[in-house]
Amino acid sequence: MALGFPVLPMKATMGSTGAVPSGDDWAFEIKWDGYRTIVHVADDMVRLQSTAGHDVTARWPEFADLATSVNASSAILDGELVVFDDQGRPSFELVQRSGVGSDRQAVIQFFDVLALDGTDTIELPYLDRRRLLGPLVEPGDNWTVPSFTIGDGDALVAAAAEQGLEGVIAKRVDSRYRPGARSKEWRKIKNRTPVELTIGGFTAGTGSRGDTFGALLVGRPTPGSGSLRFAGGVGTGFDRRTLHALADRLRDLVIDDCPFDPPPPRTVIRIATWVEPVLRATVEIAEFTNDGLVRHASFLRLAH
Repeated sequence: MALGFPVLPMKATMGSTGAVPSGDDWAFEIKWDGYRTIVHVADDMVRLQSTAGHDVTARWPEFADLATSVNASSAILDGELVVFDDQGRPSFELVQRSGVGSDRQAVIQFFDVLALDGTDTIELPYLDRRRLLGPLVEPGDNWTVPSFTIGDGDALVAAAAEQGLEGVIAKRVDSRYRPGARSKEWRKIKNRTPVELTIGGFTAGTGSRGDTFGALLVGRPTPGSGSLRFAGGVGTGFDRRTLHALADRLRDLVIDDCPFDPPPPRTVIRIATWVEPVLRATVEIAEFTNDGLVRHASFLRLAH
């Protein structure tokens, strides 16, 4: 087929640090924490496309000259648009605030080529596409082609964790690019951090969870004051047995007053039921945001 605009990106399935594929059948790349972006280059013009297929070119003028660094008359490239913090690490919060008027410029990390000089390359194996990509894109201040490794994924996962990066993507070296598909030939291996948080409330469940709860509302004690600072919601990681057992305990702890100081946003207050903050949960998170909220939180167990 002839790819046009938009092109829906191929997606990876979720893996874990305990299930890193082994052998030389797998290549490994750093997982960049930003916005997945498809870049269309043609006739010295550049169009940026979001995962949902929207044209977002105008938001990031720093990529206006990207075509001069692409050694082809036309190309369709896949990458991650990131913004680095003061420590040189990708920050999803900074990406959300980036764009026209921002004091930080974005950088695109390219990791695939879907079309080249009018010819689709999606049926080529991953390694062949990667070999095309290196000489195709000359590095610039706002774009680059990061390296990848073949085999020894455990080492890259460990290195990513040590540097505070989100994780690694594992890709079969013979995988074709399937636009819009989620494939087990690509696997996300995220680094996660377990933390203990205090449960201060919950939201009502819907659908199959209508008889339990939707999310736990959690917080962290403020050093020196003893008050409980709101840290967000945890809505995943529960099996049915845990949902019912925890819901029963929470109902016995319901109180009228919000235990968080300062209170959560009004959007949370409107749907919250407060509980006495005596239960602690061990939760796996990607990170705490600059506002102190959990990101990508998943319940593990009640803490003792």
